[in-house]
Amino acid sequence: MQLIFISGLSGSGKSIALKVLEDSGYYCVDNLPVRLLPETAAYLERHGYARVAVSIDARSGDGLPLLPAQITALRERGVDARLLFLEANTETLVKRFSETRRRHPLATGNLTLPECIERERELLADIADGAHRIDTSDISPNTLRSWIKDFIHIDRSRLTLLFQSFGFKHGIPLDADLVFDVRCLPNPHYDPRLRPLTGKDPEVIAYLESIPNVERMLADIRAFVANWLPCFIQDNRSYLTVALGCTGGQHRSVYMVERLAAHFRTEVQVLVRHRELT
Repeated sequence: MQLIFISGLSGSGKSIALKVLEDSGYYCVDNLPVRLLPETAAYLERHGYARVAVSIDARSGDGLPLLPAQITALRERGVDARLLFLEANTETLVKRFSETRRRHPLATGNLTLPECIERERELLADIADGAHRIDTSDISPNTLRSWIKDFIHIDRSRLTLLFQSFGFKHGIPLDADLVFDVRCLPNPHYDPRLRPLTGKDPEVIAYLESIPNVERMLADIRAFVANWLPCFIQDNRSYLTVALGCTGGQHRSVYMVERLAAHFRTEVQVLVRHRELT
């Protein structure tokens, strides 16, 4: 049985994720108390459910600390258990709650909305550490749907190396494990011919490939990731997110991510995300 856990901050897109999985043929359970997980999983497996998705969040209260151990126990039983964690920055979450006029699950008379969000972030910190994380702050619902579909099809028995481009002016992705700054490289944005293009276009690729420092930095980042990747694999990591940022996330970081992904695809399982191109 494949069992996908969806967790994360309220307002980060868990409902969208659950709907995507339901449309993909998963039997979905929303807001299952953590203490009921072993019995529920055993029941569903016994009755022939091959693909199941369970949403668990801060509303589970004092049962949350039990989740990592329960996931480990399920894997030891042969269940393909994987954890997807959605998050977003506080400013974005406050805006989403204001637009929908929803009440935060942890809201009381003593806490402001930003305080509720930070409290929830603290409660879920241990869960986030072992999960495949997606920062939904700056992406559309359609992009989130696409990324979740990618997540469904990866092989959890192998480490997934995820390369992500972004623009520093929009903030560093919350889900990044390693961050490289490529803003010191010449910017195609200042060439009027290249400005509307991206790092995937042949004209931008030719421009960047003509600059020696671009290849030097690419080689250094490639060597760093290659040298330390075995250590992450030995640490039983399922996911490693390497983020590369330039000013706008359109040219240099996109080019570098595409080059790195092409190189490492022959060695490990690779995913690619271009945050600002979405």
